[in-house]
Amino acid sequence: MFHKEGHKIIFVTLVIVVGAIFLIDEFATNEWLRKGLMLAFLIFFLLILQFFRNPKRNTHPNEKQALSPVDGKVVVIEEVFEKEVFNDKRIQVSVFMSPINVHVTRYPISGNVSYSKYHPGKYLVAWHPKASEENERTTVVVENKGFGKVLYRQIAGALAKRIVNYATVNSNAIQGADSGFIKFGSRVDLFLPLDADIKVELNQKVRGGESIIAEMK
Repeated sequence: MFHKEGHKIIFVTLVIVVGAIFLIDEFATNEWLRKGLMLAFLIFFLLILQFFRNPKRNTHPNEKQALSPVDGKVVVIEEVFEKEVFNDKRIQVSVFMSPINVHVTRYPISGNVSYSKYHPGKYLVAWHPKASEENERTTVVVENKGFGKVLYRQIAGALAKRIVNYATVNSNAIQGADSGFIKFGSRVDLFLPLDADIKVELNQKVRGGESIIAEMK
Protein backbone atom coordinates (compact mmCIF):
# COMPACT_ATOMS: atom_id res chain seq x y z
CA MET A 1 0.00 0.00 0.00
CA PHE A 2 1.41 3.36 -1.05
CA HIS A 3 0.60 6.83 0.22
CA LYS A 4 -1.47 9.07 -2.05
CA GLU A 5 1.31 11.70 -2.01
CA GLY A 6 3.50 9.27 -3.93
CA HIS A 7 1.09 8.12 -6.65
CA LYS A 8 2.16 10.73 -9.22
CA ILE A 9 5.88 10.37 -8.47
CA ILE A 10 5.66 6.56 -8.62
CA PHE A 11 3.89 6.69 -12.01
CA VAL A 12 6.35 9.19 -13.51
CA THR A 13 9.30 7.17 -12.16
CA LEU A 14 7.87 3.96 -13.62
CA VAL A 15 7.53 5.57 -17.07
CA ILE A 16 11.11 6.87 -16.90
CA VAL A 17 12.51 3.52 -15.73
CA VAL A 18 10.65 1.51 -18.38
CA GLY A 19 11.76 3.95 -21.07
CA ALA A 20 15.35 3.84 -19.86
CA ILE A 21 15.40 0.04 -19.86
CA PHE A 22 14.14 -0.08 -23.45
CA LEU A 23 16.81 2.42 -24.53
CA ILE A 24 19.53 0.53 -22.68
CA ASP A 25 18.43 -2.75 -24.25
CA GLU A 26 18.44 -1.15 -27.68
CA PHE A 27 21.71 0.78 -27.61
CA ALA A 28 23.99 -0.70 -24.93
CA THR A 29 26.29 -3.20 -26.64
CA ASN A 30 28.36 -4.26 -23.66
CA GLU A 31 26.49 -7.03 -21.80
CA TRP A 32 27.81 -6.14 -18.34
CA LEU A 33 27.11 -2.44 -18.85
CA ARG A 34 23.60 -3.21 -20.10
CA LYS A 35 22.74 -5.39 -17.13
CA GLY A 36 24.36 -2.97 -14.66
CA LEU A 37 22.40 0.01 -15.94
CA MET A 38 19.12 -1.92 -15.93
CA LEU A 39 19.75 -3.08 -12.38
CA ALA A 40 20.54 0.48 -11.27
CA PHE A 41 17.25 1.81 -12.67
CA LEU A 42 15.29 -1.05 -11.05
CA ILE A 43 16.92 -0.38 -7.67
CA PHE A 44 16.08 3.32 -8.03
CA PHE A 45 12.43 2.45 -8.67
CA LEU A 46 12.33 0.13 -5.66
CA LEU A 47 13.74 2.90 -3.45
CA ILE A 48 10.95 5.23 -4.59
CA LEU A 49 8.37 2.54 -3.82
CA GLN A 50 9.71 1.90 -0.31
CA PHE A 51 9.85 5.61 0.47
CA PHE A 52 6.15 6.13 -0.24
CA ARG A 53 4.91 2.98 1.44
CA ASN A 54 2.05 3.45 3.88
CA PRO A 55 1.75 0.32 6.04
CA LYS A 56 -1.31 -0.21 8.20
CA ARG A 57 -0.67 0.35 11.88
CA ASN A 58 -2.33 -1.31 14.85
CA THR A 59 -3.34 1.78 16.81
CA HIS A 60 -5.05 1.32 20.18
CA PRO A 61 -6.79 4.67 20.87
CA ASN A 62 -6.23 5.99 24.38
CA GLU A 63 -7.07 9.56 25.42
CA LYS A 64 -4.36 9.57 28.07
CA GLN A 65 -1.52 8.51 25.77
CA ALA A 66 0.41 10.37 23.07
CA LEU A 67 1.71 8.13 20.29
CA SER A 68 4.66 8.73 18.02
CA PRO A 69 3.53 10.69 14.95
CA VAL A 70 6.23 9.15 12.74
CA ASP A 71 8.67 6.27 12.34
CA GLY A 72 12.26 6.97 13.29
CA LYS A 73 14.69 7.45 16.18
CA VAL A 74 14.21 9.59 19.28
CA VAL A 75 16.97 12.22 19.19
CA VAL A 76 15.77 14.81 21.74
CA ILE A 77 14.09 14.58 25.14
CA GLU A 78 14.34 17.85 27.05
CA GLU A 79 12.44 20.61 28.80
CA VAL A 80 12.19 23.70 26.57
CA PHE A 81 10.34 26.99 26.30
CA GLU A 82 7.80 26.73 23.47
CA LYS A 83 7.22 30.25 22.16
CA GLU A 84 5.06 29.89 19.05
CA VAL A 85 1.82 28.78 20.72
CA PHE A 86 2.08 28.07 24.45
CA ASN A 87 4.66 30.62 25.62
CA ASP A 88 5.60 28.36 28.50
CA LYS A 89 7.75 25.34 29.28
CA ARG A 90 7.04 21.96 27.68
CA ILE A 91 8.78 18.63 27.27
CA GLN A 92 10.12 18.30 23.74
CA VAL A 93 10.50 14.85 22.20
CA SER A 94 11.96 14.82 18.68
CA VAL A 95 11.92 11.90 16.25
CA PHE A 96 14.38 11.88 13.34
CA MET A 97 13.42 10.11 10.10
CA SER A 98 16.03 8.76 7.73
CA PRO A 99 15.24 8.47 4.00
CA ILE A 100 14.43 4.76 4.48
CA ASN A 101 11.79 5.33 7.18
CA VAL A 102 8.05 5.52 6.51
CA HIS A 103 7.35 9.25 6.09
CA VAL A 104 3.64 9.36 6.90
CA THR A 105 2.81 11.76 9.74
CA ARG A 106 0.04 10.54 12.08
CA TYR A 107 -2.00 12.30 14.76
CA PRO A 108 -0.38 11.64 18.18
CA ILE A 109 -3.71 12.01 20.01
CA SER A 110 -7.38 12.20 19.14
CA GLY A 111 -9.22 15.46 19.69
CA ASN A 112 -9.86 18.88 18.24
CA VAL A 113 -7.29 20.65 16.05
CA SER A 114 -7.02 24.10 17.65
CA TYR A 115 -4.00 25.40 15.71
CA SER A 116 -2.44 24.70 12.31
CA LYS A 117 0.10 26.93 10.61
CA TYR A 118 2.67 26.66 7.82
CA HIS A 119 6.01 28.48 8.06
CA PRO A 120 8.29 28.88 5.02
CA GLY A 121 11.97 28.66 5.85
CA LYS A 122 15.42 27.21 5.25
CA TYR A 123 16.52 23.62 4.62
CA LEU A 124 19.16 23.07 7.28
CA VAL A 125 19.94 19.46 8.13
CA ALA A 126 17.13 18.14 10.33
CA TRP A 127 19.33 17.62 13.40
CA HIS A 128 20.62 21.21 13.35
CA PRO A 129 19.74 23.01 16.66
CA LYS A 130 18.03 25.87 14.76
CA ALA A 131 16.08 23.65 12.36
CA SER A 132 12.99 23.73 14.59
CA GLU A 133 12.79 27.53 14.29
CA GLU A 134 14.38 28.35 10.93
CA ASN A 135 13.49 25.49 8.56
CA GLU A 136 10.31 25.12 6.55
CA ARG A 137 7.79 23.64 8.98
CA THR A 138 4.18 23.24 10.03
CA THR A 139 2.88 23.50 13.58
CA VAL A 140 -0.28 21.72 14.70
CA VAL A 141 -1.95 21.59 18.12
CA VAL A 142 -4.46 18.87 19.02
CA GLU A 143 -6.26 18.81 22.36
CA ASN A 144 -8.54 16.51 24.32
CA LYS A 145 -9.72 16.15 27.93
CA GLY A 146 -7.66 13.08 28.74
CA PHE A 147 -4.21 14.33 27.70
CA GLY A 148 -4.55 18.07 27.25
CA LYS A 149 -2.78 19.92 24.45
CA VAL A 150 -0.11 18.34 22.25
CA LEU A 151 1.84 20.36 19.71
CA TYR A 152 3.63 18.55 16.91
CA ARG A 153 5.85 20.21 14.35
CA GLN A 154 6.81 18.77 10.96
CA ILE A 155 10.28 20.05 10.02
CA ALA A 156 11.83 19.92 6.57
CA GLY A 157 15.47 18.85 6.28
CA ALA A 158 18.25 19.20 3.73
CA LEU A 159 16.55 16.64 1.46
CA ALA A 160 12.92 17.31 2.38
CA LYS A 161 11.57 19.91 -0.02
CA ARG A 162 7.86 19.56 0.62
CA ILE A 163 5.77 19.21 3.75
CA VAL A 164 2.15 18.13 3.39
CA ASN A 165 -0.21 18.91 6.28
CA TYR A 166 -3.85 17.76 6.34
CA ALA A 167 -4.74 19.22 9.75
CA THR A 168 -7.16 22.15 9.65
CA VAL A 169 -8.40 24.23 12.58
CA ASN A 170 -11.55 22.85 14.26
CA SER A 171 -11.28 19.53 12.45
CA ASN A 172 -11.48 16.25 14.35
CA ALA A 173 -8.17 14.40 14.74
CA ILE A 174 -8.18 10.62 15.12
CA GLN A 175 -5.21 9.12 16.93
CA GLY A 176 -2.98 7.22 14.49
CA ALA A 177 -4.72 8.51 11.35
CA ASP A 178 -2.75 10.22 8.55
CA SER A 179 -2.18 13.90 9.25
CA GLY A 180 0.42 14.63 6.60
CA PHE A 181 3.60 13.59 4.82
CA ILE A 182 7.19 14.85 4.63
CA LYS A 183 9.04 14.05 1.43
CA PHE A 184 12.63 12.75 1.63
CA GLY A 185 13.81 12.80 5.24
CA SER A 186 13.30 15.11 8.18
CA ARG A 187 12.06 15.15 11.78
CA VAL A 188 8.99 15.81 13.90
CA ASP A 189 9.01 17.56 17.28
CA LEU A 190 6.40 16.86 19.96
CA PHE A 191 5.75 19.37 22.74
CA LEU A 192 4.05 17.77 25.73
CA PRO A 193 2.79 18.96 29.15
CA LEU A 194 5.42 18.99 31.90
CA ASP A 195 3.46 16.46 33.94
CA ALA A 196 3.42 13.91 31.12
CA ASP A 197 5.20 10.64 31.88
CA ILE A 198 7.71 10.09 29.07
CA LYS A 199 7.82 6.45 27.94
CA VAL A 200 10.74 6.57 25.48
CA GLU A 201 14.51 6.99 25.75
CA LEU A 202 17.13 8.68 23.57
CA ASN A 203 18.09 6.69 20.46
CA GLN A 204 15.04 4.45 20.82
CA LYS A 205 13.38 3.48 17.55
CA VAL A 206 9.66 4.24 17.38
CA ARG A 207 6.77 3.46 15.04
CA GLY A 208 4.19 6.04 14.06
CA GLY A 209 0.71 5.32 15.39
CA GLU A 210 1.92 2.53 17.69
CA SER A 211 4.80 3.53 19.98
CA ILE A 212 3.72 5.33 23.16
CA ILE A 213 5.71 8.55 23.60
CA ALA A 214 4.04 9.77 26.80
CA GLU A 215 1.19 9.08 29.16
CA MET A 216 -0.62 11.33 31.61
CA LYS A 217 0.03 10.31 35.20
